Amino acid sequence: MCCFSRTPLGLFARLFWRRPIDVKGTRIFARHLGREQALVYDLDLSTAHDVAMILPLPVAPGSGEAGVEFVDLSGYPRFFDDLGRWGYEEIQALPKSRGLGLSLPAPRLKVHEVGAFEASYVPGLSDMHRLDPRFRVPDDAWAGLPAVRDFGFAVFKLRKGRNQRIHPMALRFRTRDAGRLFFPTVHVHDGQAHPTARFHHTLYFQGAGGPEVSDRPAGAYVQPERCAGLVDADGRVSRLRLHGELPNADTWVSLGTGG
Repeated sequence: MCCFSRTPLGLFARLFWRRPIDVKGTRIFARHLGREQALVYDLDLSTAHDVAMILPLPVAPGSGEAGVEFVDLSGYPRFFDDLGRWGYEEIQALPKSRGLGLSLPAPRLKVHEVGAFEASYVPGLSDMHRLDPRFRVPDDAWAGLPAVRDFGFAVFKLRKGRNQRIHPMALRFRTRDAGRLFFPTVHVHDGQAHPTARFHHTLYFQGAGGPEVSDRPAGAYVQPERCAGLVDADGRVSRLRLHGELPNADTWVSLGTGG
């Protein structure tokens, strides 16, 4: 799921209720790393205000604040450009998405500097009040999304600007599902999760088969030494494209042969 928030003063205290941003060209990479899953995300963004992008994640229960590790890929801004250069014949494929008493005050959640971003990890909805005020969203913003009620949440601050290609946002999280890869694809851009949404997503992954599979290992077109261990240079890459009006849901891919 991709959710955006802001306030007129730049403090992230409520969701947009009018169309505030234009998002297109979303690209996501996923791969299992033992008990963790790698996730790399980028997009084309136009926004008149600073915004917070919130990605709910199926983090293993009990992981606490250590459930997510942010990874700095600012030194490899062309990661997805290289990932797309695998040199096989283009196949038109429009697959459907699947899925989405008295006590001391709790300490604030840590704000991480990750390349061009500031980011925080929220272990659960009950911890949202611990976010830095710049990132905070109201509790009732999640009422229409019961599927994420026990997820963790990665929060990225993105600056205002037009036609920005954001350098890849990357992280590793302790996954609760060893048999599937998770892609946050639900759209919440106007304060609501509508039943369907306009998709313009390209999903890349390793460790599972897909409708399109590269004819060469990833090391032939990606620079593994710049990927912080997130890509298997010897493995092939699968691609799944979600284009058009589709059910508004997060996407899961079952692991199996391939990649």
